[in-house]
Amino acid sequence: MKKTTKYIFFSLLILLFIIGCSSNNNEKNTTNEDIFQYEGTLIGDNSAITNIIEQLKHSVNFNEVSIQTNTEPYGMTLTYNEFDASMIEKEYKETAIYNATFLFALIDNVEWITFVFANGEYKITKEELQNWYGKELSEFTNEEDMKSLIQEQLEEENKVNQLLS
Repeated sequence: MKKTTKYIFFSLLILLFIIGCSSNNNEKNTTNEDIFQYEGTLIGDNSAITNIIEQLKHSVNFNEVSIQTNTEPYGMTLTYNEFDASMIEKEYKETAIYNATFLFALIDNVEWITFVFANGEYKITKEELQNWYGKELSEFTNEEDMKSLIQEQLEEENKVNQLLS
């Protein structure tokens, strides 16, 4: 009888351990989403657009998105709350370029994006950004390649200033 009780106790203990481990894995998978799952999104899909924005730079400062779909070309305006006071203009520009790159790559029918920050606003068109990179953004299929391209271009401050002058 004692052996049976021990066997049941250890079986339940192992079962609880396995269940606990598998629920942690599921949590990790849902919170660490691949942003490219939203590839092919259209500007009218507000939940997908919000999910994309929440994975971009400075998403904690993101306030609202206004989508313009009445007339073509379609676009959006992203408004951000105030950033840390130590943030300099260069960082605002880099945030606009970084976020625009992902939004243009993932949202098929967006042609322009205006970023509104406390220090001013920056408007970027898809055509301008693709010319700046020398690549079609829709060709990218993973986050790492896109981040490498962005980082490489952001290293040239004069080039950044030319795009967002």
